[in-house]
Amino acid sequence: MRSVARSSSLFAFLLLVFLPTVAQSQTTLAGVVRDASGAVLPGVTVEASSPALIEKARSAVTDGSGLYRITDLPPGTYSVSYMLPGFTKVVREGLRLSGSGAISVDVELRLGGIEETVTVTGESPIVDVQTTRRETVLSNDVIESLPVTRSYTGIMTNIASLMPTGGVGAETNPGQINRFTAHGGRQNEGRISVNGLLVTEPGAGAGVSSLAYDVSNVDEIQVLVSGGLGEAETGGPIMNLVPRSGGNIFAGSAFYSGAGEWSRANNVDDELRAIGILEPSALINAFDLSGSMGGPILRDRLWFFGTARTFGQATAVSGAYANLFAGDPTHWDYARDEGVVTRNASRYDIFSIRLTDQLTPRNRLSFSQENQYRCQGSTLTDAGEGCRGRSGDWIAIGNASNSPEAFPGYHDLPYYVTQATWSSPVS
Repeated sequence: MRSVARSSSLFAFLLLVFLPTVAQSQTTLAGVVRDASGAVLPGVTVEASSPALIEKARSAVTDGSGLYRITDLPPGTYSVSYMLPGFTKVVREGLRLSGSGAISVDVELRLGGIEETVTVTGESPIVDVQTTRRETVLSNDVIESLPVTRSYTGIMTNIASLMPTGGVGAETNPGQINRFTAHGGRQNEGRISVNGLLVTEPGAGAGVSSLAYDVSNVDEIQVLVSGGLGEAETGGPIMNLVPRSGGNIFAGSAFYSGAGEWSRANNVDDELRAIGILEPSALINAFDLSGSMGGPILRDRLWFFGTARTFGQATAVSGAYANLFAGDPTHWDYARDEGVVTRNASRYDIFSIRLTDQLTPRNRLSFSQENQYRCQGSTLTDAGEGCRGRSGDWIAIGNASNSPEAFPGYHDLPYYVTQATWSSPVS
């Protein structure tokens, strides 16, 4: 008896932990179907079709109250048809579904022949009137057109009531803690999830994991600002990144941006050089290179989407130098090495693959693997082994108040995010 109770408790715990996070990243389409007199119509077949669906279409039948509900719909443009023998077929076209709420679409059917079809287009935008969620959704097209950096902090500056506290370009400097808040709430309650999987620690904000969030290769970004709902332990905002899944056609993209010393001014003169300031605390270089490709392995059955991205930056630390006696056991004191300046340097290499398999008309299985390799700082000596070796005239570790060997700023660490999701909607 005790083992049964223990198993039941474990099962309930797993439901509480996993179900809210998985369910929040997809849209639900629901509504009521009536006839011209206002009476509800049971038995109406409702079919939602879209290129975003690997199975092409998903259907449901209205119940005795005329209600229908189609769950777990990925973002995309849909065509929804309503059919019942003896009534005119109604088709709603161009429905753009996004976010994680419940979208209500009510329809009226009138008596008519089977061959008759009424197509409805150009209606007012659909909104979620069934839940208390306050959500802002940014599609990939919007993200690509925004004149901001390709980081989540840059995206946040375009969302009303949301405020990042770590700096707009903080993602390229992983040593800086990045947090965000909404409506003036606590700064450490913001959470970030990838396809519903929370990847930040509760109460620590968004930067605790030092994971880079690849916002440039997502289908959409859902930002929940209402807070206090069941998706997280904290009451702050949640940013959910919905990755792409591929499609029935092969498509890809590539991106590059860069900046260097040529793109900034330098006001260091002889007077500043005389007191040891050889270069300003400014950008040395920055780069962002990425590519993606998706398509079918088996049409209408198995899709893939893969990405590769590398980005990083280097900035000078004014007035900071290497230790001339670093690594010398005969010296325990510090002597400034005038020929070796200090800089901040970081780089991320990100690789991901996502597979989506429609096993049966109702069962869908998806698997994704993302590997990130972070290189922060440099080795202490020219002969040191690491992801970035020290140069003869600069070292990427230390700051104006700490010598390089006393500064814990070097990181050569991998990060892995693995997800497997089984979806079997029951209407």
